[in-house]
Amino acid sequence: MLRYVLVSIGSGLLFGILDGLIHANPVAEKLYQVYKPIARISVNAPAGIAIDLAYGFIMAAIFLLLYESLPGQSGIVKGLSFAVLAWFFRGVMYAASTWMMFDLPITLVGYGLVTASAEMLVLGSLYGLTLRPFSLR
Repeated sequence: MLRYVLVSIGSGLLFGILDGLIHANPVAEKLYQVYKPIARISVNAPAGIAIDLAYGFIMAAIFLLLYESLPGQSGIVKGLSFAVLAWFFRGVMYAASTWMMFDLPITLVGYGLVTASAEMLVLGSLYGLTLRPFSLR
């Protein structure tokens, strides 16, 4: 249980760091100009940290719940399988929806797909290398 808590906190912090790298770099800033009329001037850092920590706990818990049904024998293969699954539900579905609903540059949609896959591969690898199902008994 302690390992789950520590990995969850670590992955939540990693979520925040990766989001910062993904969204606050020169390439992203140029692509995100399309959002400038509706973008916030500043972000609520405490809320962002709380959300990323919650994501860390939730993603780690889902990984553990799915562990036995994920393909592969080793933890890393299971982690990468989980990453692909999470990328599909988080990145691919979001990209397809935004592409259909909004007039956005295809490079922005592609950037979202690529960065979401990288983020999920990093987090899936972390889960696969560090987490194993445990009993609460």
